[in-house]
Amino acid sequence: MSDAKSAPRAASGMNIDSALVRELAELLAETGLTEIEVEDGDRKIKVARQAAPVAAVQHMAPAHAPLIAAPAAPAAAPAAAAPADDPDAVKSPMVGTCYLSPEPGAAAFVSVGQSVKEGDTLLIIEAMKVMNPIAAPRAGTVKAVMVDNGQPVEFDQPLVVIG
Repeated sequence: MSDAKSAPRAASGMNIDSALVRELAELLAETGLTEIEVEDGDRKIKVARQAAPVAAVQHMAPAHAPLIAAPAAPAAAPAAAAPADDPDAVKSPMVGTCYLSPEPGAAAFVSVGQSVKEGDTLLIIEAMKVMNPIAAPRAGTVKAVMVDNGQPVEFDQPLVVIG
């Protein structure tokens, strides 16, 4: 980092590693994340970009609907959109990739209509190669699962509705 070309000094006196910033920006593009932050001692670098339009995420939801249910989709769309504003929705505490089961091919942690106890694992969010179990904050019945397996999720995005 002593090379003046790769680490110019910013006005604040902090060494900026432009190669690292570029690498982090490429990582954002590859993973679909909107923000990444790296901390090394007293140096902290945060790279962020605008999130993809919400319409793209909403477009993905009907992909799991069976073909025979296509005519009913307009009637089902308002019902599917309603849980997003539901005060009972469990929201993502981080940005990452959502997994509904503990491993590929295994049964999902929860399904609609299932009763859960406080502390039960609802799903896993992988962030920075760390698997983070998301636990039920309260007991109840799963009313909706609002994400797909392997789907990127954003901070505060509704994941599961527990009633």
